[in-house]
Amino acid sequence: MIKELIIDSSPNGATIALLQDKQLVELHKEQISNNYTVGDIYLGRIKKLMPGLNAAFVDVGYEKDAFLHYLDLGPQVQSLLKLTKQVRGGSYKSKLLDSLKLDDDISKGGKISEVLVKNQLVPVQIAKEPISTKGPRLSSDLSIAGRYVVLVPFSDVISISKKIKSNTERTRLRKIVESIKPKNFGVIIRTVSEGKGVSEMQKDLLDLISKWEAFVTRLPTVEPGKKVLGEIGRTSTILRDILNPDFQNIYLNDPSLFEEVKSYIRDISPDLESIVKLHKHKEPIFEHYGIDKQIKGAFGKTVNLAGGAYLVIEHTEALHVIDVNSGNRTASKENQEENAFQVNKEAAKEIARQLRLRDMGGIVVIDFIDMHKPTNRKELFDYLRAEMAHDRAKHTILPPSKFGLVQITRQRVRPEMNIVTSEVCPACHGTGTIRPTVLLIDDIENNFNYILLEQNERGITLCVHPYIEAYIKKGLFNIQRKWYFKYHQWIKVKSNPAYQITEFHFFSSKDEEIKL
Repeated sequence: MIKELIIDSSPNGATIALLQDKQLVELHKEQISNNYTVGDIYLGRIKKLMPGLNAAFVDVGYEKDAFLHYLDLGPQVQSLLKLTKQVRGGSYKSKLLDSLKLDDDISKGGKISEVLVKNQLVPVQIAKEPISTKGPRLSSDLSIAGRYVVLVPFSDVISISKKIKSNTERTRLRKIVESIKPKNFGVIIRTVSEGKGVSEMQKDLLDLISKWEAFVTRLPTVEPGKKVLGEIGRTSTILRDILNPDFQNIYLNDPSLFEEVKSYIRDISPDLESIVKLHKHKEPIFEHYGIDKQIKGAFGKTVNLAGGAYLVIEHTEALHVIDVNSGNRTASKENQEENAFQVNKEAAKEIARQLRLRDMGGIVVIDFIDMHKPTNRKELFDYLRAEMAHDRAKHTILPPSKFGLVQITRQRVRPEMNIVTSEVCPACHGTGTIRPTVLLIDDIENNFNYILLEQNERGITLCVHPYIEAYIKKGLFNIQRKWYFKYHQWIKVKSNPAYQITEFHFFSSKDEEIKL
């Protein structure tokens, strides 16, 4: 399986596309304004205890209070509260936990009021980003993730990924970590650590320890509701979690981000540094690699499959519903069962992709085409599980019911990726009538008069449909040259095939759209 990562950077953030065998399987948006990322640690203040929910509402600076359940406190929350009090009071000087006496674990069936009080300060980690009308979901069971290991303070347990099957390898990794981990810190050994040497494991663990030291250093001075320790950017997080030798290319269109990613990969996996490449073509990076077209085809209500069948995806407040339709796939009555089985298998593969692509979470109900043979239902269930095995989000799949329904629960830690693919016509704005096309150039020039003469903008770019670009640039004494003499500056003209024939937009020298 060939994997590629395409990163489209813009002034507002970055959009990250993961391709498998040239097919888009994951899409992530990293916005500069998004301050609440899974893994960030804040100094929260308890605003309200809710004994009925056995939970607390916590102020972490978000417009709505965040939610902290008793079961998310972590067994060693008393040790965390004690450390916070001592560090902020100035009585605890060490940056590690070697001189801290750990308290007993809290009871699993306890009450939130037995542990927390109103206005108390407690470090909390974002477990779920704000979704819809809800504030962030929190945990005070802190952990700091690295490439090969995860550091867990207030614990001495070494856990190893279940995906590492070899007992010899598990023993080797355990001995390595035991020899280098500090006192009162637990470690989770990740799957990618299999086969790695002592130096790589030690470097990763030392990086995490330095992050913990930075957390303890900032804790005395940080204001309640502010971030104490930030997770690395979404781009680096994805690279940290999924980078492996299967990756062929990582393409970026921003030189500074290119250097940042290259430096990060040089640190975590030097042998893969050469796969990081800077996109130098004139056309936009997503258009060049066909991602824009895949996004338009994959995010609508109806998703067409290669064999003529299609999916209908509906989103409700409580759950997501996916209906499988055979479309124009026809077969004789004798072959109806086999036809349904093949359509269902094709749909199962696409559904597994859609769940990752849209990052759909919560309850998903799939209405497959009815099949009468139990062996076919069992094989479809196994096939769906195998396709879902590529999904990094935690999920549970129930076998098909007698009505042919399959239920999936999938972890959701971020808002669902929702891209509107149906557009209001930019030419008629939904009215069904457009201005005369002969006035198009006049409309553009009227906007030039405002942007260039009244607003005094410099270095602007006009983006239009390819046909209009050809019309503007046609001939020796073309319209673009006339504009140069009229406005005393050269106006760049670029094309975008996604535009309608009479659609045009203006961009500043910083590549930001000029809203009119």
